[in-house]
Amino acid sequence: MNTTTISADHLCVGYGKHPVVEGVMLDMHPGELLVLIGTNGSGKSTLLKTLAGLIHPVHGDLHVLGQHAGQLPTRVAYLPQHPVSSHTLPLCVQDVVAMGRYAHLGLFKRSTDADRLIVLESMKRTGIDSHANDPIRDLSGGQQQRTHLAQVLARQAEVLLLDEPTAGLDLNGRQAVADLIATERARGVTVVLATHELADAESANAVMLLAQRVVALGAPADALRDEYLRECFGFTQPH
Repeated sequence: MNTTTISADHLCVGYGKHPVVEGVMLDMHPGELLVLIGTNGSGKSTLLKTLAGLIHPVHGDLHVLGQHAGQLPTRVAYLPQHPVSSHTLPLCVQDVVAMGRYAHLGLFKRSTDADRLIVLESMKRTGIDSHANDPIRDLSGGQQQRTHLAQVLARQAEVLLLDEPTAGLDLNGRQAVADLIATERARGVTVVLATHELADAESANAVMLLAQRVVALGAPADALRDEYLRECFGFTQPH
């Protein structure tokens, strides 16, 4: 039985015919965490959007859960770097989190008690349940981030694609996100996490350093070597 969740072979990602990162090779399995590290514009978000099926590969092969990216919306959940939180609409936190169930419900099905329970549990897991009935536009940036993370958890997906999920969170919030990722991995979820925080890579199976190309790919100890970090960031890792 093939347990590969994400496979990429000589994948080139970009926009239209304009490559951003070429030569991406991936072979991921259930419960694994891949951390993408690089500065803004390095290609992290472009790669995540391609894995989510939002943009097509420029060339190369890519399969997510055995299908072309974007074919399995109920089984893959994506948290963009700047989620649209619909500030112009009077949506409360619970409404936004419930959107995580839409892919399962389709256009005309009504949410069930089971769906509502999943939404409540997802809010509790990110610590935003006490704001369930608050308009999202009244929340702080960190609270909004917790809301969008709860929406992603409510999808109950097998693959999580997270673009800077700790942005706007304090140290406790960042630890809470790390704990959530660990819990998801324990139930067999594959996670791809984009970040510029080196600490986020500690528990990863693999780290990919990006600078509009793949600078390094491997276990954290191999990929986060000083010479590779200099190429990405222009500084070395503090000892």
